[in-house]
Amino acid sequence: MNIPKSSYPRIVIIGGGFGGVSLAKQLSKQEVQVVLLDKHNYHNFQPLLYQVSTGGLEPDSIAYPIRKILQNYSNFFFRLANVEQIQAKEKVIATNIGSLTYDYLVLATGSTTNFFGNKEIEKNSMAMKTIPQSLNLRSLILENFEQALLTDDIHERNALMNFVIVGGGPTGVELAGALAEIKKGILPKDYPDLDTRKAQINIIQSGNCLLKGMSAKASKKAEDFLETLGVHVWKNTRVTGYDGKLVTTKTDLTFETATLVWAAGVKGAAIKGLDAEELLACGNRVKVNSFNQVEGYEGVFAIGDIAVMQSEEFPYGHPMMAQPAIQQGKTLGENIIRLIEGKELKPFVYKDKGSMATVGRNKAVVDMPNFKFQGVFAWFVWMFVHLFFLIGFRNRMVVFVNWVYNYIRFDREARLIIRPYNRNYKDFKP
Repeated sequence: MNIPKSSYPRIVIIGGGFGGVSLAKQLSKQEVQVVLLDKHNYHNFQPLLYQVSTGGLEPDSIAYPIRKILQNYSNFFFRLANVEQIQAKEKVIATNIGSLTYDYLVLATGSTTNFFGNKEIEKNSMAMKTIPQSLNLRSLILENFEQALLTDDIHERNALMNFVIVGGGPTGVELAGALAEIKKGILPKDYPDLDTRKAQINIIQSGNCLLKGMSAKASKKAEDFLETLGVHVWKNTRVTGYDGKLVTTKTDLTFETATLVWAAGVKGAAIKGLDAEELLACGNRVKVNSFNQVEGYEGVFAIGDIAVMQSEEFPYGHPMMAQPAIQQGKTLGENIIRLIEGKELKPFVYKDKGSMATVGRNKAVVDMPNFKFQGVFAWFVWMFVHLFFLIGFRNRMVVFVNWVYNYIRFDREARLIIRPYNRNYKDFKP
């Protein structure tokens, strides 16, 4: 890897997400050598991926080069690599570009889509956890309407314009709202020779409410917002299969669709070498103590989505969101220095800053620790918070200008098929 030897302790961070970047920043002025590894050379702002999928933003406005984030920090090194295995006893990690020793290792690998073992759904549905996946979804959505223009089969045309989203969390709710607004304001102008009124957006939730984890009022209001936009909300419905044409459920309810978006869950992106059954908790997450130390491994830590810190308050670990990862990164940065200096470690205490979700134009729900609100003001708060946490002045300005333009013109001009999603429509017959 050509990482120079140093008298400073070497801290290897796997993953350039919210947790990994937060930790690297915290260690930037310390007498340590930091090596960050990631399979992408950019930090991805995942909360806005749905806007890339629906043509509201281009991918470069929510991605930022990792090297640029940390380019002014001394003793920092970045390598583009896939980590293949951790050899904890030897304190070595094996990657596709070589091996590297470490003094301290931090897993910040985040999460990946959880299909709960259903291989058929995994093969035929669309996920939305990465920028490439979001671009694939954007292409497929647009290709479906282009194909709908060409077919004389009314059932095939309806299936091509029927979108099913599985999962009623923030990702599913926000995507459903965005698609509903496209149907209302953009499709009639783009496809005047297609009866886009027949386009359907369905969101399916296995539980009895949307936005589980938020307040009952936020959940009900989000459902009301979606139904006002024309979204069909199906609760207490568990999807059991999707063969690329037909969605089946436990309640015998079926949907003919060319597009199923799976937003029903995530699991930790574990790495070989730390995947023993006794180490992994529910959701494929690595068990850590209150200092983010991986149980049974010296000098190995985990933060963010991959880590599960169980307690009375959080029996299933902290929410798999940005804020716990950012806060754990900051606390762990302090603790690693304390560990090096032989000082007592400080336990991690999560400060809940609230949850929010947008449900389209002028519609959002916000749950803060001390008060909750919905509607237009919540929508402005949602926009401000997301702009604030975007990395890079340019990205903030580009996203802000895009939002203002889209709001005034009621448009989404990034609806481009830059990279076609290869699907054999000849074989698609519902």
